[in-house]
Amino acid sequence: MQPIAQKLLEQLLRLQSKVEEKLRPYWEKYSPQIQQLNYDQIKAFVLKYKWRIVGVLFVLYAGSKIINYFFPGADKVGGPVTVTTVVVQPKEVPLVIEATGTIVSNNIVDIRPMITNTVAKILVKDGQEVKAGDLLFQLDDRNDKANYDKLKALADDAQSQYLRAKELVAKNFISKAGLETSNANAKSAFAAAKAAEVQLSFDYIRSPIDGRAGIVNVFPGSLVQAGNVVSTATNSTATSSVGSMVTITQLNPINVQFIITEKDIPTVLENQLDGDALTVKVTVGDASKRIYEGKVLVVDNQVDPSIGAVRVKAQIPNDEMTLLPGQFARVFLEASTLKGALQVPSQAIILSPNGKTVYIVDQNDKAVAKPVKVLYEYQGQAVVDGIAAGDRVVVEGKQNLRPGSKIRESKLAIQPVNPS
Repeated sequence: MQPIAQKLLEQLLRLQSKVEEKLRPYWEKYSPQIQQLNYDQIKAFVLKYKWRIVGVLFVLYAGSKIINYFFPGADKVGGPVTVTTVVVQPKEVPLVIEATGTIVSNNIVDIRPMITNTVAKILVKDGQEVKAGDLLFQLDDRNDKANYDKLKALADDAQSQYLRAKELVAKNFISKAGLETSNANAKSAFAAAKAAEVQLSFDYIRSPIDGRAGIVNVFPGSLVQAGNVVSTATNSTATSSVGSMVTITQLNPINVQFIITEKDIPTVLENQLDGDALTVKVTVGDASKRIYEGKVLVVDNQVDPSIGAVRVKAQIPNDEMTLLPGQFARVFLEASTLKGALQVPSQAIILSPNGKTVYIVDQNDKAVAKPVKVLYEYQGQAVVDGIAAGDRVVVEGKQNLRPGSKIRESKLAIQPVNPS
């Protein structure tokens, strides 16, 4: 309000100067004649130009009222101005960085076959919770099982022959070379049996992690192939598609990935070096319903130069399974704590051409303007430099104040904030 009033006063003063400059020649020219005017002449002049005279008087009156309203003299200042104040006390203020991110799984596995075979049994359902080691699919194992049984029998026989050869060597019935040959045959047969056992295990597909199964993409009788191609869809003529048999996703705990700007990186890294994991609060969807708290896992080791930001990953509990990968999230990262900070409501700060100021109330209940520097501002609160602890800062009613104005505290005064 003050800058506007100052400009208005300057315009009025310039207008006054111009009017005086324009009227001065006429006054010098007609002042001798005006002094010779008598009452009748003056009366006739007033009656002739009465509306113009009224207009000029109105403009002068309104101008004087405007000047007196915005710039009253010291002896004309009105009564006390009703304001609300807050007493500033030093406190610890968390330095919060807001960001947007995405919910990502802590672990996710696409289940694909290691061999080409036919699906015999499906032991997992869509959306089922599974544990590591649970059997998900069984392929046709008849050929692999028969092969394993054959090689296992050969290995057992080779082992028996080796033990028999040891007895014969002790009785000098065979040479030591024959014993070594028997031992080699036993080891070879055992290795072949182990290979067959591994091949047989590929027919039993198990979950490698704890998590939740997605949509099952195969059916009993579907032909699956080793690699990235899996038969998943059925139509009237064929069964073929591309994709995983099923995807297992770990949902608890779950991660959130977001980015922070380059200017905030030093603050985050400095506090991460202290040893304590930084705290994050995450909201998804309707922020008023649920806030999830977690800890920062890692700050990426390089900055993306295209956006001037670095990726950060944090982990949050998901016991109720209400979060799913891919959801949009708002993240509030507590990067640091400002100790002994002086915090005032943001509405107490006045913007002016000379910078930012606040009004404080001195011991005589008079308003004093103090220039301040805003160090940090968040959610309607600002940490400032330029005032002292215990100062009474005007929050409401400041628009009616001028330096030196008397103030009166409102009954709805804002209570002082205790240090946390």
